[in-house]
Amino acid sequence: MLHLFRRSRPLGLRTLLALLLLLPAAALAQTAADKAKDEPPFSAYKGVRIGMTLEEARKLLGKPTEKDEQQDLYSFNENESCQVYYDASKKVSAVSVTYFGGKSAPTAKSVLGDELEPKQDGSVYKLVRFPKAGYWVSYTRTSGDSPMTIIAIQKLQ
Repeated sequence: MLHLFRRSRPLGLRTLLALLLLLPAAALAQTAADKAKDEPPFSAYKGVRIGMTLEEARKLLGKPTEKDEQQDLYSFNENESCQVYYDASKKVSAVSVTYFGGKSAPTAKSVLGDELEPKQDGSVYKLVRFPKAGYWVSYTRTSGDSPMTIIAIQKLQ
C-alpha cells in the first residue's frame, strides 16, 4: 500500500501542475464565452443605447422626423428608418431599426452573434434575452427578393 501511495503522489502532482497551467487558458475562454452571452454584438444603434436620456439620443441621431415625449421617429433615407422609445423618466427603453431592401441591413451574426437558419420561405426570426445587460435583442428578416429587416433592442421589465 505504501508503495502505491508514493508512486501515485508524483502522478498527482504532475496532473495538478498540468491543470494549473491549463486553468488560466480555460478560464479566459470561459470568460469570453460568458461575456458573449452577457452582451450581444449589437448593443447600440448609431451610439444610442438603452438607458440613455432623450437629449443624448437626439444629439446622436439628429432631428427626428416625428417626435414626442414617448417616441421619436427617424427616416434617414428610403432604405433605413428608426424608432426610439422613451420611458416615464425620459430614458431610452427600446430602439427599433428597419432596413428596406436588404442591402444595407446587418447580418444576424453581427446582431446576435450567431447565424440563423432560414425558414422554408426564407424568412428568419430570433429573440435573445441578455439579463446581465438588462435588455433583449431581436432580429427579423422577411422573405423575398427585397426583404425588410427589423432589429429591436428593448429593456427587460
